Amino acid sequence: MRGMGNMQGMMKQMQKMQKEMAKAQADLEASMFTGTAGGGMVTVEMTGKRTVTDVVIKEEVVDPEDIEMLQDLVLAATNDALKQIEDTTASTMGKFTQGMNLPGM
Repeated sequence: MRGMGNMQGMMKQMQKMQKEMAKAQADLEASMFTGTAGGGMVTVEMTGKRTVTDVVIKEEVVDPEDIEMLQDLVLAATNDALKQIEDTTASTMGKFTQGMNLPGM
């Protein structure tokens, strides 16, 4: 009978952790992240769901003779925002799986 109480306690803990994880994931998805490149000449804003919401390119970086540089700056700013999302997600969600041996987490 004693084992059943432990099992119920574990189930409650797991349910609580699942709710906390879902809330943390929702908070991350609602967060905004801004990537920059070229010393702030290009900025890309994204949601935690990795949806681009804004791209700002300062006029002085636009050179019709060097479109490749502008493309590189947009890519770099986008990748910067994605890296921020990845790092924040790993640190936020990692606290739930720390110390656990869960495959795929």
